[in-house]
Amino acid sequence: MIALLQRVSEASVLVNENSSKPEVTGAIGAGILALVAVEKGDSKAQADRLLQRILAYRIFEDDGGRMNLNLQQVQGELLLVSQFTLAADTNSGNRPSFTPAADPAEGRRLFDYLLESARHELGTVATGRFGAYMQVSLVNDGPVTFNLRVPPTGLK
Repeated sequence: MIALLQRVSEASVLVNENSSKPEVTGAIGAGILALVAVEKGDSKAQADRLLQRILAYRIFEDDGGRMNLNLQQVQGELLLVSQFTLAADTNSGNRPSFTPAADPAEGRRLFDYLLESARHELGTVATGRFGAYMQVSLVNDGPVTFNLRVPPTGLK
């Protein structure tokens, strides 16, 4: 599983922007926006490890200005958004291949598992809508962005 973490001052997800009823499905204040992709071979073990890393990753500044604090220590909020394009193979040509991405049913199952696990740990977690066309708005704080990956079983 892959997560692109962005430390944000605020972030939100708008679904069905071009319809008569656009909907903000998730919004947070200061915290982490995590764009998440599920890869072939991922399991609940990868989701558990990725969540552990997201929650423990020290990307918030302490009183000395050093990145020493994690999301829970600063009582930040979390917005999880599915984004299968993070799993793209971009090593050749001018068009990405999505072969490494999990099929949609498995991707949804593991993303939902990650979301429910995050809610169990934090209480409230905002999200987008799996498989929907979404518009994500954010104010990147820093900017601070990190790519985390827990490889599928058997891969490094």
